[in-house]
Amino acid sequence: MSEQSFYEHYENKVANGQLKPDPVQDALAQRLSQLSELIESEQSKSRTRFWPFSKDQSPPCHGLYIHGGVGRGKSMLMDLFYNWAPIPRKKRMHFHEFMISVHDHLHTQRQNAKGKGVDDVLPNFAKELAQDVTLFCFDEFHVTDIADAMILSRLLDSMIEAGIWIIATSNRAPEDLYEGGLQRDRFLPTIDFILEKFDIMYLDSPRDYRQDALLNTQTYFYPLSPVTTKALDDLFHNLTNGATASFQRIENKGRYIDIAQAAEGIARLRFADLCEKPLGASDYIALAKRFHTIFIEAIPKLRYDRRNEAKRFITLIDVLYENKTRVLFGADASPDKLYFGQDHGFEFDRTISRITEMQGDEYLSNAQ
Repeated sequence: MSEQSFYEHYENKVANGQLKPDPVQDALAQRLSQLSELIESEQSKSRTRFWPFSKDQSPPCHGLYIHGGVGRGKSMLMDLFYNWAPIPRKKRMHFHEFMISVHDHLHTQRQNAKGKGVDDVLPNFAKELAQDVTLFCFDEFHVTDIADAMILSRLLDSMIEAGIWIIATSNRAPEDLYEGGLQRDRFLPTIDFILEKFDIMYLDSPRDYRQDALLNTQTYFYPLSPVTTKALDDLFHNLTNGATASFQRIENKGRYIDIAQAAEGIARLRFADLCEKPLGASDYIALAKRFHTIFIEAIPKLRYDRRNEAKRFITLIDVLYENKTRVLFGADASPDKLYFGQDHGFEFDRTISRITEMQGDEYLSNAQ
């Protein structure tokens, strides 16, 4: 490992003013530093190869599960650790994106090897993964799909047996995962497994750093111009702590919302991605449940020939407002100058009112 511990690395960031002092984040930094020492200790037992754990000699924990409210610094500290960790074979992914790849693998293997079930395929998948990955960091560990719920315990067990260390961030405590989900009783062993195999850290900092960043800050930018784009670029960078954004896809009832840039629970989309496609309220609800902050950019003026787009925009704002989602706007005009049609004039007055309210400190203070 590095001559400098992760905790020392974190302390230097605080001393240099790159991070704000926070006792709860300090405690998490110490936990991450301890985890790095444990990984080093286990790897030093065999330098000739990366070996899978035996049942009777496995370490006391196999990773760290970090949970807490949005904006508390979970993903920021995990990323800080990930970038620092002198482990050449490491990977960071959004949890949902990883599960899509797992299901794709399962589908392919079932087609190629008829008769093989999940219990046969997942261990081999984990062993192949371990050839390239020793440390796996998952952002936004959140279970909403029954297909994920049914395989998760076996998947995590297979990864751990293959010698993979796991760090995960989540807005939910392990006991609250898949709450209200279909056949949740079959998921309870997964919760027990997480509680047994992972060190659980609750990041209960009283400060919401993303909320702080948006309070008394402009969140609606117009008209469309390079200046507007630059302002939104800077806000996205600041709110995601400079994290590398990635492509993500939301699937809902056979429809897709493709998100070109997403990081730290924040999605950046264009008006065309959301309102020029045949999407509806359930799609926007799925989006709001996945992301706590959404950028909607390149919003055009909506004239008479864009009735369908205007209706979808009205529905989109209603859903985001009701879900208390933080929204940043990049538009071609102020809210009251966006719509020039007649069909949805009354409904659009409500949209104007909600957009205006969504820019206020009271709304941002109570956002999810």
